[in-house]
Amino acid sequence: MLPVVAAAVAAALFGHAFVRLRARGRTDLAGWDRAALFAAGLAVALAALVSPLDRIAEHDLLSAHMLQHVLLGDLAPALLIVAVRGPLLFFLLPAPVLGPIARSATLRALLATLTRPPVAFGLWALNLAVWHVPAVYDAALTRPWLHDLEHTCWFLAGVLVWTLLVDPAGHGRLSTGGRLALAVALFAAGQVLTDVLVFSFTPLYPAYDGAEGISAVRDEQLAGLAMMVEQLLTLGTLAAFLLRPRIKSARLAPA
Repeated sequence: MLPVVAAAVAAALFGHAFVRLRARGRTDLAGWDRAALFAAGLAVALAALVSPLDRIAEHDLLSAHMLQHVLLGDLAPALLIVAVRGPLLFFLLPAPVLGPIARSATLRALLATLTRPPVAFGLWALNLAVWHVPAVYDAALTRPWLHDLEHTCWFLAGVLVWTLLVDPAGHGRLSTGGRLALAVALFAAGQVLTDVLVFSFTPLYPAYDGAEGISAVRDEQLAGLAMMVEQLLTLGTLAAFLLRPRIKSARLAPA
């Protein structure tokens, strides 16, 4: 129920910002493509948390659980942050809420620290590593509060790194090359886990014992492949977008 409420609040905030910008005649900054991206991001997050995927992920298949994690921690944050880039981001919160937040030196310092590239990447990699320690993974499956914390950590870690990759506020913390380097680092870190799962020939997660007619080892291999394919799609799309101006310039340059 909580994910649905959170999604409804997020949709209301986005709708408020969207309408305000369009009322000011800035349809170029609040186009329907942004609304579609935001709706898609919410739909992906809800699909990960309240669809039948959640039951399968919790009780039956490690590969389904991995799919749930990459949807919640990668694809959903990417879509949401791309949707709110630019002025939309600053219109999300009503002025009475945004004002005190903006004036809080402590909060500004915390956000500045969290969005430093080494810190954001380190937290993302730590999140990936900790939640895939078999003992921690299995504990999360048997303790609802820990499972909810796991999902929250995945989403917030994804928001951190995609904030740097997309730069919705235009802070310019990373150059194009820096964003590409971060994308490569994220893929490399994910590939470590992928390799562990794909090339493991003994079950690492006892909670999954080969349900749905799939052996536990094959299930782990599918989980690794799910992470690799999803990262290739999201980070590959980002890389193509970042490199597009350079490729276009190279094509137009005289021989």
